[in-house]
Amino acid sequence: MRHGLLLSSVIGALWGLVMITCVTTVLAFTTGLPVRPLWLVALLQGAVAALVVQRGFAWPLAVGLTAIAVLVLSLLEPFALSLELSWKTQVAGMVVYVLSLVFPLRKMLEDVPAVLLTRHQFEEAIIRFLTAFGYVFFTAMVLVPFYVMVMTSLKGQQALLVNPLDYSVEWDRGWDMFRSYYELFTQFNFGSYLLISLFVSVLTVLITLVFSVPGAYAIARLRFRGQAAMSRSILLIYMVPLIVLALPIYIGFSMLGLRNTLTGLLMIYPVTTFPVALYMLQGYFRDLPAEVEEAGLMDGLSRLEVIWKITLPLARPALASVSLYVFMIAWNEFLLAFMLLDDPAKFTLTRGVAMLNSSEIPRQHLMAGAVIATVPIMALFLFLERFMTKGLAAGSVKG
Repeated sequence: MRHGLLLSSVIGALWGLVMITCVTTVLAFTTGLPVRPLWLVALLQGAVAALVVQRGFAWPLAVGLTAIAVLVLSLLEPFALSLELSWKTQVAGMVVYVLSLVFPLRKMLEDVPAVLLTRHQFEEAIIRFLTAFGYVFFTAMVLVPFYVMVMTSLKGQQALLVNPLDYSVEWDRGWDMFRSYYELFTQFNFGSYLLISLFVSVLTVLITLVFSVPGAYAIARLRFRGQAAMSRSILLIYMVPLIVLALPIYIGFSMLGLRNTLTGLLMIYPVTTFPVALYMLQGYFRDLPAEVEEAGLMDGLSRLEVIWKITLPLARPALASVSLYVFMIAWNEFLLAFMLLDDPAKFTLTRGVAMLNSSEIPRQHLMAGAVIATVPIMALFLFLERFMTKGLAAGSVKG
């Protein structure tokens, strides 16, 4: 295995297996064709592509030779389907497959000679392959379910009955593809669910920050008995599963008249988000230079004025990350909303989506509801991800 040619062949064969699976899956999902991966053939195709790359040919020649190898080894049926059936689609898929073999392998096998390898060269080639495989695997794990969800929401009822596994786009339907989304807002009151979820999530963020900021500051800056124990035990509340507390919460809220009210949600949601917000903020506050706050105190500012005028402006990245994290928890919360809310006029978005899980409601409506619940929070997370990462890193610092 330490020989360059042998290692390149093995990496190429494994990469061919990965790529034929990915390309065939994409073709099957997007076109509905009965394609299937030729795994044993793909092993040979990947090994040949690796050897072509190993020889150092210019990329146009490497692509051409790999394409010839793919066609010959598969007997002109690269996806176990005659080229006479949707040949344009199959040719496009083969082009993608060949390119996905040549260019990643050129990067993976860079500086790998066709002779006995040093330990460094061997390990670096293995790490490059595993890194590329990790990117492909985890991207597929995220995108495939999301694609299936979106495509199902755009399907018509007749198409789902004919072939439930056909996730191709029905372009001939035009704007009628979005009928499920239109009906959710006009017949199932999803506009109200969106506004209620936004209202509850924003207020949960504000309430959590109001209590977690002074609490985190006290743990990070003030000295009192039991400070270290409190700092280490903040997240112990998460050792108790929420399902264990569900029945006591339901009974207590029913006795107090808080069940089936948004007030009840706004009382319990901050309780679930406060510990993690406190943990993240106290780590960030501890990293801020204490000299700046001491200078403010010497200038005559009170402790509250120091927090408001000095500490909070410096902690904006942490506040943004905590706000985003708390918002995501409140937006996606289902168990408490399902348990406490019975009136459809007060449903949150997750509760409304659960209502669609019925044999009387078309499946594409359920998938459309899931898309509506997922896309806003996904867009918000991607937009503010850098604050999220920075805040989590700050919260993990041990004081």
